[in-house]
Amino acid sequence: MTLEEKQRSLIEDYSLIEDPTERFTAIVDLGRKAPPYPEPERTEAHLVPGCTSRVWLTGWLEEGTGESLCQFRVDSETPSVHGVAALLCALYSGAPPAEVAAVEPEVLTALGIDRHLTPTRRRGLGNVRRRIRELAESLAAAGSS
Repeated sequence: MTLEEKQRSLIEDYSLIEDPTERFTAIVDLGRKAPPYPEPERTEAHLVPGCTSRVWLTGWLEEGTGESLCQFRVDSETPSVHGVAALLCALYSGAPPAEVAAVEPEVLTALGIDRHLTPTRRRGLGNVRRRIRELAESLAAAGSS
């Protein structure tokens, strides 16, 4: 499944929840249900710059069926940011680095998530997306050397 197909699938799945507040709550629950973020990874190096609340993000490559695929993990002090960032990680995990770098997350606008966030939180999530892209690009460069 391509990243575009995965994104359409996520949009379709969450669109089944008709009430926008309930949909946002379901996305926030993603963060609550995520596996615990490893304490040793809560370092300055993994903090996403430009976020109001602290957001830690790590990425690595795993071998898929014949290619290296990105995996991402996130945590935040704020449940809403954690949930939306976890949605981004779920979207981009399992995709090749080139796709991660190229495909923008339409899911946030398509599901109306952006309407539940303050401008500061939206900018912070833009920084999360930027950091995911940077990680994918650096993982691709490291994987090709």
